[in-house]
Amino acid sequence: MVASKRPKRRDPGHESAMNRNNTVWGRLAVIGAALFLGIYFAYAAVQGDYGLFRRAEIEAQSDVLRAQLARLEAEVSRMENLTRRLSDFYLDLDLLDEQARDVLGLLRADEIVIR
Repeated sequence: MVASKRPKRRDPGHESAMNRNNTVWGRLAVIGAALFLGIYFAYAAVQGDYGLFRRAEIEAQSDVLRAQLARLEAEVSRMENLTRRLSDFYLDLDLLDEQARDVLGLLRADEIVIR
């Protein structure tokens, strides 16, 4: 037998079916990847660290902290007022009397203590 050097003939119908199969799988892979990325980014936009739910939590926490800041500023203002009223430059005798009674337990000579 003599070996022939002629290339084997391919079936044209078989080759085009394989190409169609490859392109279908390629398209499905691209669509699947796009779908996965779309779902991932939608989830991250809603549930992620910078998503809508986290933003709502941060805004609620911000409101709570603003209210706490307002209470603390009012307390600081009250303390500054009391400090100013007991300073060397401005002396409120009523406040001094009240503090002496509360802190030191002092009484006037004409007062009676009832317990």
